[in-house]
Amino acid sequence: MPQSNLTVLAALIGLIAFMAVLTILINVFLRHRRDRRISRMDELEGHEFEFFCADLLKAQGFIDVEVTRGSGDFGVDILAEKDGVTYAVQCKRHTAPVGVEAVLCTYGGLAYYERMVGVIMTNQYFTAPAVEAAKKLRILLWDRGYLDAMIDENKL
Repeated sequence: MPQSNLTVLAALIGLIAFMAVLTILINVFLRHRRDRRISRMDELEGHEFEFFCADLLKAQGFIDVEVTRGSGDFGVDILAEKDGVTYAVQCKRHTAPVGVEAVLCTYGGLAYYERMVGVIMTNQYFTAPAVEAAKKLRILLWDRGYLDAMIDENKL
């Protein structure tokens, strides 16, 4: 093989190796950035998390976003509207998966506030019974991954 072909081949291999290393570094940076943001979300107190979720909803184009009072809220932390649809939102900042009780409370709050859609927003994930109950009761479940996507979409 002529020397010039070897030089081109070496340059091509070097470029491929450089691109692979660059891709790995970018992925590590993005994962670290996401994990740092999520850990800050995990450190919020319950009521602070509710205001954080309200800000996310506003950034997503929801209007008339109102955080309800702390106690006696009938299982709903935020009332909001988007595109003519009214929402009752429960916010759960937990250290473990969210269970079926949250779904039942949201369903009750949805009826109490006479809203069209119920949502649970959490920094965690949901248990299998919670997912099953939410499907039957038509409650939307916005877990950690969904909130992370909302944060990325709105560059918050």
